[in-house]
Amino acid sequence: MAFDHPQVCSFLILFIFQAMKLFSSLPLQMSLYFNAFFFPCWWLSEVVMLQLKYPVLQDYYKFILITILIVMTIIEIIRLYLGYTGNLQEKVPELAGFWLLTLLLQLPLVLFLLFNEGILIQPLERSVHIVLALFLIFQVLSAFFALRLMVRQLEGRFHLQQFDACLSLCAFGRRRRSGGV
Repeated sequence: MAFDHPQVCSFLILFIFQAMKLFSSLPLQMSLYFNAFFFPCWWLSEVVMLQLKYPVLQDYYKFILITILIVMTIIEIIRLYLGYTGNLQEKVPELAGFWLLTLLLQLPLVLFLLFNEGILIQPLERSVHIVLALFLIFQVLSAFFALRLMVRQLEGRFHLQQFDACLSLCAFGRRRRSGGV
């Protein structure tokens, strides 16, 4: 199929080049990688500190802290999987799920553990919570920008497919009118 206008050809070349680019976020991937190694250290320090201060905690804080530890462990495993899958394979739903789990569940739980003085925060806990909170804040920001870039790229691919379908229909109509079907 030959194109009559050089502007259409340059437009298509630009879109094809854009469609071939990778839009995975290297900063997000590095953050996920280091977070995967840091989380077991965080979990171990949290379990040790919980065991040490368990006898002096109030009953409702005992229940809350154990529940938070279990919930955060489950969420973190799911969150890291979704982050790796969504970022490396450029899947928007997985990356959006990662972003939502981070923003709506993990970050508030870590901030609760970091700023609630009723749970008798120890220096080790404060330091590991600060590191985890920094990881989460960075991941929320970098995942947002990666999502925005991926959505724009997918939108461009969609428009290119629509444009290609329109050109195919036009070419089919021209061939039909000239009797070459």
